[in-house]
Amino acid sequence: PMPDRANQRFPVLVMNQISASGLSRLPAERYQVGKDVTDPAAILVRSADLHGVAIAPTVQAICRAGAGVNNIPVPAMTARGVPVFNAPGANANAVKELVLVGMLMAARHIAPALSYVGGLDAAASDLDKQVEDGKKAFAGFELAGQTLGVIGLGKIGCLVADAAIKLGMQVLGYDPDITVDAAWSLPSQVKRAASVAEVLKSAQFVTLHVPLLAATRGLVGAGNIGLLKPGAVLLNFSRDGVADNEAVRAALDAGALGAYVCDFPGPVLHGHPRAVALPHLGASTREAEENCAVMVIDQLREYLEHGQVVNAVNFPAVQMARESRWRVAIANANV
Repeated sequence: PMPDRANQRFPVLVMNQISASGLSRLPAERYQVGKDVTDPAAILVRSADLHGVAIAPTVQAICRAGAGVNNIPVPAMTARGVPVFNAPGANANAVKELVLVGMLMAARHIAPALSYVGGLDAAASDLDKQVEDGKKAFAGFELAGQTLGVIGLGKIGCLVADAAIKLGMQVLGYDPDITVDAAWSLPSQVKRAASVAEVLKSAQFVTLHVPLLAATRGLVGAGNIGLLKPGAVLLNFSRDGVADNEAVRAALDAGALGAYVCDFPGPVLHGHPRAVALPHLGASTREAEENCAVMVIDQLREYLEHGQVVNAVNFPAVQMARESRWRVAIANANV
């Protein structure tokens, strides 16, 4: 049974820098918010790893100000009856824009071109000649008319598909578990693929937008990376591990893969001339951070104050009219 919460005050532990515009939605008269809160009713987190951390028995909810929850021990929280909330789609536009940047960087060889310019002597008398002679090595191609394969048609995948179509690209999409909401928002011009293999065989660009699960680890790896067209570009702005880095390096070394653009630097691909690794910038925009914080904090208040469940990764949605000061919630395992 949930206690009468009309006048209850909730301590909230904040484990990362959370947008001030989001935190301001927790009224001070009802919420004690800080990084040194003891016996918290809830935890707000971005990238902090909670695996192996002693989570207080007072915790009733954990909120991830982002989409992925692989830094949270979800099964353990489920066993304790603690919902884990996330913010699906709140950072989708930020990631979409970065994917477009990644495609353009690969198509126009921006990273090696910048490196070349950085190595020039700006005071050299023949600078103009060096520029004109050197630029031949960086001739690229345009996105319009190319085929983009999108693996994973959640909010981000759908936005990427829509943006690519507006740039004049053909789009091929694959997602065996597409939701009804995603299907409604997917542009009608997207051709549906029947498998990952079909996408890899058909597209000049392939972008990955799936969560990191046992089933998706190494989704693109040694067994199928050879299906890509010669010179194809693989983009991974989902999670490190969805693409097998060893297989990617082997394909780059063999010339079978034209470029790999990702958001996850690591030792296997570090310094490779055809690999571009950004420092996990996908959701690093002011707007995305605010959107994520606002979404999860609103969801937290709905749960703590009213027992509503919205966007919990481990509990079903619960939306019921509040008819009294009391609500009874029963969580059980069907065994």
